[in-house]
Amino acid sequence: MREAVAAIENGASVVLGCQLEQMIPFAAGHEIIRQRKRGLTLIGPISDILFDQMIGAGCVQRVIAAWVGNVMMGLAYNFRRAVEQGEIQVTDMTNFTVALALQAAAMGVPFLPTLTALGSDVARENEFFAEIESPFATGDVARSPSSATSDFPAEGGRATSNGRKLHAIKALHPDVAIVHVQRADQDGNAHCWGNFGVLLEAVRAARKVIVMAEEIVAPEVIASDPNRTVIPGFLVSAVVEAPLGAHPSPVQGYYKRDDAFFQQYHAETKTKADFEQWAQRWIHGVRDVQEYAARLGQERVAGLRVKQHAYAAAADFGY
Repeated sequence: MREAVAAIENGASVVLGCQLEQMIPFAAGHEIIRQRKRGLTLIGPISDILFDQMIGAGCVQRVIAAWVGNVMMGLAYNFRRAVEQGEIQVTDMTNFTVALALQAAAMGVPFLPTLTALGSDVARENEFFAEIESPFATGDVARSPSSATSDFPAEGGRATSNGRKLHAIKALHPDVAIVHVQRADQDGNAHCWGNFGVLLEAVRAARKVIVMAEEIVAPEVIASDPNRTVIPGFLVSAVVEAPLGAHPSPVQGYYKRDDAFFQQYHAETKTKADFEQWAQRWIHGVRDVQEYAARLGQERVAGLRVKQHAYAAAADFGY
Protein backbone atom coordinates (compact mmCIF):
# COMPACT_ATOMS: atom_id res chain seq x y z
CA MET A 1 0.00 0.00 0.00
CA ARG A 2 2.83 2.40 0.82
CA GLU A 3 4.39 1.89 -2.60
CA ALA A 4 1.09 2.27 -4.43
CA VAL A 5 0.18 5.49 -2.62
CA ALA A 6 3.70 6.91 -2.89
CA ALA A 7 3.16 7.14 -6.66
CA ILE A 8 0.29 9.62 -6.15
CA GLU A 9 1.68 13.12 -6.64
CA ASN A 10 0.69 16.17 -4.64
CA GLY A 11 -1.98 18.08 -6.54
CA ALA A 12 -3.35 14.95 -8.22
CA SER A 13 -7.03 14.34 -8.89
CA VAL A 14 -8.18 11.10 -7.27
CA VAL A 15 -11.52 9.31 -7.68
CA LEU A 16 -12.54 7.31 -4.61
CA GLY A 17 -15.69 5.71 -3.30
CA CYS A 18 -16.84 4.71 -6.76
CA GLN A 19 -19.31 2.12 -5.48
CA LEU A 20 -21.42 4.53 -3.45
CA GLU A 21 -21.85 3.33 0.14
CA GLN A 22 -20.01 0.03 -0.24
CA MET A 23 -16.40 -0.97 -0.87
CA ILE A 24 -14.92 2.46 -0.12
CA PRO A 25 -11.08 2.21 -0.11
CA PHE A 26 -10.52 3.50 3.42
CA ALA A 27 -7.15 1.78 3.80
CA ALA A 28 -5.78 3.65 0.80
CA GLY A 29 -7.23 6.94 2.03
CA HIS A 30 -5.59 6.42 5.40
CA GLU A 31 -2.24 5.78 3.75
CA ILE A 32 -2.65 8.99 1.75
CA ILE A 33 -3.15 10.79 5.05
CA ARG A 34 -0.09 9.13 6.61
CA GLN A 35 2.05 10.19 3.66
CA ARG A 36 0.75 13.75 4.02
CA LYS A 37 -0.29 14.21 0.41
CA ARG A 38 -1.42 17.77 -0.29
CA GLY A 39 -3.48 19.73 -2.79
CA LEU A 40 -5.58 16.77 -3.91
CA THR A 41 -8.82 17.00 -5.86
CA LEU A 42 -11.23 14.32 -4.66
CA ILE A 43 -13.82 13.00 -7.10
CA GLY A 44 -16.72 10.73 -6.29
CA PRO A 45 -20.45 10.21 -6.04
CA ILE A 46 -21.36 9.49 -2.39
CA SER A 47 -18.04 9.62 -0.58
CA ASP A 48 -19.15 8.89 2.98
CA ILE A 49 -16.67 9.71 5.75
CA LEU A 50 -13.44 9.00 3.83
CA PHE A 51 -13.55 12.40 2.11
CA ASP A 52 -14.23 14.00 5.49
CA GLN A 53 -11.16 12.33 6.98
CA MET A 54 -8.89 13.39 4.12
CA ILE A 55 -10.21 16.95 4.32
CA GLY A 56 -9.65 17.03 8.09
CA ALA A 57 -6.08 15.83 7.56
CA GLY A 58 -5.33 18.74 5.21
CA CYS A 59 -4.90 16.63 2.06
CA VAL A 60 -7.61 18.26 -0.04
CA GLN A 61 -7.82 21.43 -2.10
CA ARG A 62 -10.95 20.68 -4.14
CA VAL A 63 -13.93 18.31 -4.10
CA ILE A 64 -15.95 17.32 -7.18
CA ALA A 65 -18.81 15.23 -5.84
CA ALA A 66 -22.53 14.66 -5.56
CA TRP A 67 -22.52 14.46 -1.77
CA VAL A 68 -20.06 14.58 1.12
CA GLY A 69 -20.90 13.55 4.63
CA ASN A 70 -21.60 10.69 6.99
CA VAL A 71 -24.33 8.74 5.19
CA MET A 72 -25.62 7.24 8.40
CA MET A 73 -25.46 10.37 10.56
CA GLY A 74 -25.77 13.12 7.93
CA LEU A 75 -23.24 15.78 8.79
CA ALA A 76 -19.50 15.66 8.15
CA TYR A 77 -17.82 18.12 10.48
CA ASN A 78 -14.44 18.49 8.73
CA PHE A 79 -16.10 19.07 5.36
CA ARG A 80 -18.47 21.66 6.78
CA ARG A 81 -15.69 23.52 8.59
CA ALA A 82 -13.50 23.56 5.49
CA VAL A 83 -16.31 24.93 3.33
CA GLU A 84 -17.35 27.57 5.85
CA GLN A 85 -13.76 28.73 6.30
CA GLY A 86 -13.05 28.78 2.56
CA GLU A 87 -10.31 26.15 2.80
CA ILE A 88 -11.57 23.97 -0.07
CA GLN A 89 -13.29 24.50 -3.39
CA VAL A 90 -16.46 22.50 -4.01
CA THR A 91 -18.00 21.65 -7.38
CA ASP A 92 -21.49 20.20 -7.03
CA MET A 93 -22.47 17.34 -9.28
CA THR A 94 -25.18 14.71 -9.28
CA ASN A 95 -24.48 10.99 -9.09
CA PHE A 96 -25.55 10.65 -12.72
CA THR A 97 -23.46 13.55 -14.02
CA VAL A 98 -20.37 12.23 -12.22
CA ALA A 99 -20.95 8.99 -14.12
CA LEU A 100 -21.43 10.85 -17.42
CA ALA A 101 -18.28 12.95 -16.94
CA LEU A 102 -16.20 9.84 -16.25
CA GLN A 103 -17.83 7.92 -19.10
CA ALA A 104 -17.05 10.73 -21.55
CA ALA A 105 -13.39 10.54 -20.51
CA ALA A 106 -13.45 6.75 -20.84
CA MET A 107 -14.84 7.09 -24.37
CA GLY A 108 -12.31 9.74 -25.35
CA VAL A 109 -14.98 12.32 -26.19
CA PRO A 110 -15.07 15.89 -24.80
CA PHE A 111 -18.61 15.61 -23.42
CA LEU A 112 -21.77 13.54 -23.33
CA PRO A 113 -25.26 14.97 -23.88
CA THR A 114 -28.07 14.49 -21.38
CA LEU A 115 -31.47 15.86 -20.36
CA THR A 116 -30.61 15.61 -16.67
CA ALA A 117 -30.43 18.72 -14.44
CA LEU A 118 -32.12 21.02 -16.95
CA GLY A 119 -33.66 23.77 -14.86
CA SER A 120 -31.57 22.79 -11.82
CA ASP A 121 -29.25 25.12 -9.92
CA VAL A 122 -26.62 22.34 -9.98
CA ALA A 123 -25.73 23.47 -13.50
CA ARG A 124 -25.51 27.17 -12.66
CA GLU A 125 -21.96 28.54 -13.01
CA ASN A 126 -20.68 24.96 -13.15
CA GLU A 127 -17.77 24.27 -15.47
CA PHE A 128 -18.99 20.73 -16.14
CA PHE A 129 -22.33 21.83 -17.61
CA ALA A 130 -23.08 23.59 -20.87
CA GLU A 131 -26.53 23.99 -22.41
CA ILE A 132 -26.52 22.94 -26.04
CA GLU A 133 -29.02 22.44 -28.82
CA SER A 134 -29.55 19.03 -30.33
CA PRO A 135 -28.46 18.89 -33.99
CA PHE A 136 -31.28 16.43 -34.63
CA ALA A 137 -34.92 17.47 -34.93
CA THR A 138 -37.15 16.02 -32.24
CA GLY A 139 -39.48 14.51 -34.81
CA ASP A 140 -36.73 12.59 -36.58
CA VAL A 141 -36.71 9.78 -34.04
CA ALA A 142 -37.17 6.41 -35.74
CA ARG A 143 -40.62 4.96 -35.06
CA SER A 144 -43.19 2.66 -36.58
CA PRO A 145 -45.30 4.01 -39.49
CA SER A 146 -48.39 3.89 -37.29
CA SER A 147 -46.92 6.39 -34.81
CA ALA A 148 -48.63 9.72 -35.25
CA THR A 149 -46.39 11.67 -32.87
CA SER A 150 -42.82 11.58 -31.66
CA ASP A 151 -42.02 9.03 -28.97
CA PHE A 152 -39.86 11.70 -27.29
CA PRO A 153 -41.81 14.95 -26.99
CA ALA A 154 -39.86 18.02 -26.01
CA GLU A 155 -39.79 18.67 -22.27
CA GLY A 156 -41.61 21.81 -21.18
CA GLY A 157 -41.75 23.22 -24.69
CA ARG A 158 -37.95 23.36 -24.95
CA ALA A 159 -37.83 22.11 -28.54
CA THR A 160 -36.27 24.39 -31.15
CA SER A 161 -36.10 24.24 -34.93
CA ASN A 162 -33.25 21.75 -34.63
CA GLY A 163 -34.47 19.83 -31.58
CA ARG A 164 -34.58 20.13 -27.82
CA LYS A 165 -32.13 21.73 -25.43
CA LEU A 166 -29.64 19.44 -23.75
CA HIS A 167 -26.87 19.60 -21.21
CA ALA A 168 -23.36 18.70 -22.33
CA ILE A 169 -21.40 17.17 -19.43
CA LYS A 170 -17.66 17.79 -19.75
CA ALA A 171 -15.31 14.82 -19.61
CA LEU A 172 -13.48 14.28 -16.32
CA HIS A 173 -10.06 12.59 -16.43
CA PRO A 174 -8.85 11.65 -12.91
CA ASP A 175 -5.13 11.20 -12.45
CA VAL A 176 -5.78 8.19 -10.23
CA ALA A 177 -8.70 5.86 -9.52
CA ILE A 178 -8.56 3.83 -6.30
CA VAL A 179 -11.07 1.00 -6.08
CA HIS A 180 -11.75 -1.89 -3.73
CA VAL A 181 -12.83 -5.31 -5.01
CA GLN A 182 -13.41 -8.77 -3.65
CA ARG A 183 -10.49 -10.47 -5.37
CA ALA A 184 -7.79 -9.97 -7.97
CA ASP A 185 -4.78 -11.79 -9.32
CA GLN A 186 -1.22 -10.47 -9.10
CA ASP A 187 -1.59 -8.71 -12.47
CA GLY A 188 -4.62 -6.72 -11.32
CA ASN A 189 -7.31 -8.64 -13.19
CA ALA A 190 -10.15 -8.11 -10.74
CA HIS A 191 -13.44 -9.75 -9.88
CA CYS A 192 -16.12 -7.57 -8.37
CA TRP A 193 -19.79 -8.17 -7.68
CA GLY A 194 -22.53 -6.14 -6.10
CA ASN A 195 -23.21 -2.48 -6.79
CA PHE A 196 -20.68 -1.05 -9.26
CA GLY A 197 -21.75 2.59 -8.94
CA VAL A 198 -19.29 4.41 -11.23
CA LEU A 199 -16.50 1.82 -10.87
CA LEU A 200 -16.49 0.82 -14.55
CA GLU A 201 -16.45 4.41 -15.77
CA ALA A 202 -13.77 5.49 -13.29
CA VAL A 203 -11.18 2.81 -14.05
CA ARG A 204 -11.48 3.51 -17.78
CA ALA A 205 -11.31 7.27 -17.36
CA ALA A 206 -8.35 7.46 -14.96
CA ARG A 207 -4.73 7.72 -16.05
CA LYS A 208 -3.66 5.29 -13.30
CA VAL A 209 -5.64 2.67 -11.40
CA ILE A 210 -4.89 1.26 -7.95
CA VAL A 211 -6.82 -1.91 -7.10
CA MET A 212 -7.29 -2.94 -3.48
CA ALA A 213 -8.52 -6.50 -3.04
CA GLU A 214 -9.77 -8.49 -0.09
CA GLU A 215 -7.61 -11.30 -1.38
CA ILE A 216 -5.08 -11.98 -4.12
CA VAL A 217 -5.94 -15.25 -5.86
CA ALA A 218 -4.39 -17.44 -8.52
CA PRO A 219 -4.90 -16.38 -12.14
CA GLU A 220 -6.90 -19.58 -12.67
CA VAL A 221 -9.55 -18.34 -10.24
CA ILE A 222 -10.02 -15.12 -12.19
CA ALA A 223 -9.95 -16.94 -15.54
CA SER A 224 -12.65 -19.34 -14.33
CA ASP A 225 -15.26 -16.55 -14.46
CA PRO A 226 -14.26 -14.08 -17.19
CA ASN A 227 -17.60 -12.24 -17.15
CA ARG A 228 -16.94 -11.19 -13.55
CA THR A 229 -13.55 -9.70 -14.46
CA VAL A 230 -14.72 -6.10 -14.52
CA ILE A 231 -11.22 -4.60 -14.35
CA PRO A 232 -8.63 -5.96 -16.81
CA GLY A 233 -5.08 -6.05 -15.54
CA PHE A 234 -3.68 -3.94 -18.40
CA LEU A 235 -5.46 -0.91 -16.91
CA VAL A 236 -3.98 -1.42 -13.44
CA SER A 237 -0.87 0.35 -12.15
CA ALA A 238 -0.81 -1.33 -8.74
CA VAL A 239 -2.71 -4.09 -6.96
CA VAL A 240 -2.70 -4.39 -3.18
CA GLU A 241 -4.00 -7.16 -0.96
CA ALA A 242 -5.96 -5.36 1.75
CA PRO A 243 -8.31 -7.60 3.74
CA LEU A 244 -10.78 -5.43 5.66
CA GLY A 245 -9.43 -2.48 3.66
CA ALA A 246 -12.90 -1.07 3.02
CA HIS A 247 -13.98 -1.03 6.68
CA PRO A 248 -16.25 0.50 7.94
CA SER A 249 -18.07 0.25 4.60
CA PRO A 250 -19.30 -3.21 3.54
CA VAL A 251 -17.88 -5.64 1.01
CA GLN A 252 -20.52 -7.99 -0.34
CA GLY A 253 -19.72 -11.58 0.53
CA TYR A 254 -17.03 -10.62 3.07
CA TYR A 255 -18.36 -8.28 5.77
CA LYS A 256 -21.23 -5.96 6.49
CA ARG A 257 -21.31 -2.25 7.19
CA ASP A 258 -20.05 -1.32 10.66
CA ASP A 259 -22.89 0.98 11.69
CA ALA A 260 -21.46 1.55 15.16
CA PHE A 261 -18.20 2.86 13.68
CA PHE A 262 -20.04 5.58 11.75
CA GLN A 263 -21.92 6.57 14.89
CA GLN A 264 -18.70 6.70 16.87
CA TYR A 265 -16.95 8.76 14.19
CA HIS A 266 -19.79 11.28 14.27
CA ALA A 267 -19.61 11.59 18.05
CA GLU A 268 -15.81 11.74 18.23
CA THR A 269 -14.96 14.28 15.48
CA LYS A 270 -17.10 17.31 16.22
CA THR A 271 -14.16 19.69 16.63
CA LYS A 272 -10.79 19.89 14.90
CA ALA A 273 -9.08 18.77 18.09
CA ASP A 274 -11.51 15.86 18.38
CA PHE A 275 -10.73 14.75 14.84
CA GLU A 276 -6.98 14.97 15.38
CA GLN A 277 -7.33 12.74 18.43
CA TRP A 278 -9.47 10.29 16.46
CA ALA A 279 -6.99 10.25 13.57
CA GLN A 280 -4.09 9.60 15.92
CA ARG A 281 -5.84 6.46 17.13
CA TRP A 282 -7.23 5.08 13.87
CA ILE A 283 -4.83 6.37 11.18
CA HIS A 284 -1.48 7.58 12.47
CA GLY A 285 -1.47 5.14 15.38
CA VAL A 286 -1.49 2.11 13.08
CA ARG A 287 0.98 1.31 10.31
CA ASP A 288 -1.23 -0.65 7.94
CA VAL A 289 -4.51 -2.47 7.48
CA GLN A 290 -3.34 -5.40 9.60
CA GLU A 291 -2.71 -3.19 12.64
CA TYR A 292 -5.99 -1.40 11.95
CA ALA A 293 -7.83 -4.73 12.07
CA ALA A 294 -6.03 -5.65 15.27
CA ARG A 295 -7.17 -2.38 16.83
CA LEU A 296 -10.75 -3.19 15.89
CA GLY A 297 -10.40 -6.49 17.71
CA GLN A 298 -11.17 -10.05 16.71
CA GLU A 299 -14.64 -10.04 18.26
CA ARG A 300 -15.75 -6.94 16.38
CA VAL A 301 -14.33 -8.16 13.08
CA ALA A 302 -15.96 -11.58 13.53
CA GLY A 303 -19.27 -9.88 14.21
CA LEU A 304 -19.11 -8.16 10.82
CA ARG A 305 -18.44 -11.32 8.83
CA VAL A 306 -21.14 -12.76 6.58
CA LYS A 307 -23.60 -14.90 8.54
CA GLN A 308 -26.02 -15.91 5.79
CA HIS A 309 -24.34 -16.83 2.52
CA ALA A 310 -26.11 -16.36 -0.82
CA TYR A 311 -24.10 -18.00 -3.58
CA ALA A 312 -24.67 -17.48 -7.28
CA ALA A 313 -25.53 -20.51 -9.40
CA ALA A 314 -22.61 -22.17 -11.15
CA ALA A 315 -21.95 -21.09 -14.74
CA ASP A 316 -20.64 -23.60 -17.27
CA PHE A 317 -18.14 -22.03 -19.68
CA GLY A 318 -17.48 -25.31 -21.45
CA TYR A 319 -17.93 -25.86 -25.18
